[in-house]
Amino acid sequence: MAFETAPYSSGAEPRIVEALRQAGALAVSLVATSDDGSILGHVAFSPVRIDHAAGRWYGLGPVSVAPEMQRRGIGRALIREGLARLAALDAEGCVVLGDPGYYGRFGFVSDSALTYGGEASPYFQRLVLTGEPPRGNVSYHEAFDVA
Repeated sequence: MAFETAPYSSGAEPRIVEALRQAGALAVSLVATSDDGSILGHVAFSPVRIDHAAGRWYGLGPVSVAPEMQRRGIGRALIREGLARLAALDAEGCVVLGDPGYYGRFGFVSDSALTYGGEASPYFQRLVLTGEPPRGNVSYHEAFDVA
């Protein structure tokens, strides 16, 4: 799985996706397949809650790409298409917990006014699609508690 050894990965990502699916909480779920139908990658987007902010915000993740297919643009394509679909849903923005160097290329930035677990982190980032940046603590769907 992509980012399996990253410091912000819990290793529970497959269980999270399944729990989101069972709860009907996947706003956008995209799968990349090969010509023979093999799954190459997946990206999920689900609603998040932000204290002190009303609006349509989503969390990007989990995202995964088969290890032998990494560094070929599959994850990038899935994320770009997912963000385009969020925009088509009139989403106000998206948050992600991940490598700032990687997610920065999509326009994500760290913002100390937006926290996760009550703390600001350079790994926690947001992308405003419309409107103003929100302030407050972000809570993901309870499916993320399966870890």
